[in-house]
Amino acid sequence: MKKIQSTCNYCAIDCNLDFYVEDNRIMKVVPTKGYPVNDGFCCIKGLSLDKQLTVKKPSPLPKIRQADGTMKEVPWEEGFQYVADKLKELQAKYGTESVAGISTGQLTMEEFALFGHVMRNYLKTNVDGNTRLCMATAVVAHKQSYGFDAPGYTLKDLELSDTIILIGANPVVTHPIVWGKIKDNHNKKLIVIDPRKSESARNADYWYGLKHKSDLYLYYAIANLLIEKDYIDKKYIEAHTEKFREFKAFVKDYTLSGAAEKTGLSEGQILELVELIHTGKRVSFWWTMGVNQGYEAVRTAQAVINLALMTGNIGRPGTGANSITGQCNAMGSRSYSNTAVLYAGGDFTNPARRARVAEALGVEESVLAEKPTKTYNQIIEGINAGEIKGLWILCTNPRHSWTNNETFAEAVKKLELYVVQDIYDTIESAEGATVFFPVVSGMKKEGTYINLERRLSAMRQVLPREENEISDYEAILGVGKSLGMGELLKGWETPKDCFELMRECSRGMPCDITGVTWEGLENSHGIQWPFREGETLKEDQRRLYEDGRFFTPSKKAQFIFETPMENPMPTTEEFPYVFNTGRGSVGQWHTQSRTKEVKFVEDVSLKKAYLYMHPATAKHHGVKENDRICVYSANGQNAEFAVKITDHVREDELYAPIHYIECNKLTPSIYDSYSKEPSYKSAAVRFEKR
Repeated sequence: MKKIQSTCNYCAIDCNLDFYVEDNRIMKVVPTKGYPVNDGFCCIKGLSLDKQLTVKKPSPLPKIRQADGTMKEVPWEEGFQYVADKLKELQAKYGTESVAGISTGQLTMEEFALFGHVMRNYLKTNVDGNTRLCMATAVVAHKQSYGFDAPGYTLKDLELSDTIILIGANPVVTHPIVWGKIKDNHNKKLIVIDPRKSESARNADYWYGLKHKSDLYLYYAIANLLIEKDYIDKKYIEAHTEKFREFKAFVKDYTLSGAAEKTGLSEGQILELVELIHTGKRVSFWWTMGVNQGYEAVRTAQAVINLALMTGNIGRPGTGANSITGQCNAMGSRSYSNTAVLYAGGDFTNPARRARVAEALGVEESVLAEKPTKTYNQIIEGINAGEIKGLWILCTNPRHSWTNNETFAEAVKKLELYVVQDIYDTIESAEGATVFFPVVSGMKKEGTYINLERRLSAMRQVLPREENEISDYEAILGVGKSLGMGELLKGWETPKDCFELMRECSRGMPCDITGVTWEGLENSHGIQWPFREGETLKEDQRRLYEDGRFFTPSKKAQFIFETPMENPMPTTEEFPYVFNTGRGSVGQWHTQSRTKEVKFVEDVSLKKAYLYMHPATAKHHGVKENDRICVYSANGQNAEFAVKITDHVREDELYAPIHYIECNKLTPSIYDSYSKEPSYKSAAVRFEKR
C-alpha cells in the first residue's frame, strides 16, 4: 500500500492523516504520528474522510437549469462559458456589483486566492465567506488590539498553562484535539464561563454560568477588581501597551455588586474568579463562538484580550488571549481571499501595499480591487432588495447556515444566476440553483491549509480523478478563462503556481511565508507563519509576542473598550426565552452534508431537529421528554423541535444544535457593529406544546 500524508479538512485543528491507498482505494486512515497538532490522534470526522463521495455521488458533469425547470448535464467548457456569459451579461445590464460570491473556510488557500482574483480583481465585485459567520469577530479584535489578525499562541500552550479559562467554548464536542491537550495537562485548573453547563463545563474545576450576553459587565468588573487589588503587571502594561490609563478610568464604574446583578453570578463567585486569575502563573484565556457570535462580540473579545494584557499573560508559554477558529482554513480565508484585505493583509487603499501586491502578481495596480467587499449580510440584503442578480457560492450551505435563513430562501428566488459549487448536489442550497458545478472532495485535490495557530499544512491528492472530475480550483480557473482574463491568469495555472504568488505577496508582512515551500510542506510537521526566506526552522511550536512587540504603529497592544449596548432583541413578556445554539455531537459537522455519509455517525444522530429544555421550564408548561413543541422567534419565524429535558441549560434558555435547518430559521438578522458577524446565540423566543 502507498502511504500519503494529507490534511483533514473539517475543523481548524488541521490534523494530519496518513492515507494508505491500494488499487485506487483508501484502505485505512491513520492519524500522523509525530505531527505537532494531533500526534497520532484525531476525531471521528477525520477518521471517516475515506467515506467522502462514496454514498452520495453526483455526476461529474455540470448541470444547467432549462426553461422547463429540469437540469441538463453539459460538458465542462459549456458550463464555464454559460456562467461567464451570464456574469458579464448581468454586470452590463445592472452594474458591476450586481453579481457576488460566497465562499467557505473549507477551500484551500489557493482556491480562495484564485476566486478573489477572478471576482474581486477582474469582475470588481463582492465576495464574502462563511468565515464571516464564525471568525470575523476575532479578526477585527486582533486587528484593532494587536495591529494585525495574528493570534499569537501555539497549541502547546494548552499543555503549559496552569490556569485555562474557556469562554463560550466547548472543545469536548467542537475541538477534541484541544480537549485532549487540556485533559492531558495534569497541572492546571480548568475554568469554564458559559451560560450552559456544556460538556466542557461538566468536566471543569470551576463553572460560571452567567446570564446570556452579560460577559462585558463581568470582564470589565474583573478588570476593575484586578486594578483595585493591585493584581496587575505594571511593568508589562507600561512597556507594551497603550490606553491603559483611559481603560482604568472606564472600568471604575463596573462594580462587584453591579456585575453580580447583571450576570446572575454571586459576588463570591466573581471574587473567586479574580483570585484564580491572580494566583495563576501561566493563565490562558480561550474563546470561540460563544463570544464571536454576538451583537457586541468584538468588544467582548477585546475585554478578554484586555485581561491578558493587564496581567502580563501574553507572549509567554502557557498564556494568551486565544481565539479558537472554527473551520479548517478560516485562517487562509482571512489572509488570502482578497476580500476584507489585500492578499497577505493590508488595506486596499494603502498605496505601498497596492504597489507591492501588484508587483508580486505581475499586474498593473489598476487590476487590484479598490475596496473591501460588501459583507455577507449586505450581499443577502442586496439580493432581496433587487440590487444583486447573480450569486456564485462555493462549498457552503447558506440555505441552512445563514442566520434567519428564510431570508436566504427568499433571495434565491430573486436571482437570475445562481451557481452552486459543491461536492454534493443534495445540500439544501442546491435547491433552486440555475447552475450546479460538481467538484471533487479533498481526497482528490491539492493545496494549502492554515490552522488556528497559523500552521500551514499540505493537502495532497490521495485518490486519482475519474473522467470529467475537476477540483474547485479548476472550476474557478475555467470560468476565469471563459471570462476572457487571458494574461491575467498567467502564473495562476496550478495550485502550486498560485502558492508561489501568495508567498511573494506575503513578503515583509506579519504573515510572511516566503520561507515556506510547496515541496517543504509535504510529509512535514507543518510550518507556522511567520517563516521568512532565509530563516531556519528550529522549533515546530512557535508563538508570537514573546518580545512584547505587536503590529501596531507603536508596536504596543491597545486597550480597547466601550460601554455595553442594549440588547437589540431582549427577552420580553411575549418572548421570554433565549434561544441558544451550538454543536450537538462530535460526529456531526455543521449542516451534515458531509457527515451524513458516515454510517456510524448517522446511526447515533437524531434525524429530526431537537432542543434542550430545563426541567422546571418543562414542568411549568407540561412538556415531557420527546414531546414536540413549536418555537416562535421574535424574528417572525417558527419551527418545530422535539424536546430533551436537562438541567444543563438555564431555566430561561432553549438550546438547539445547529445541524438541523430549523435552528437558523429562528436566529436573528442582528450583527456585531464592527465585524458584521451574526448574533446566533441570542434570539428571543416563546414556544407552544404540539
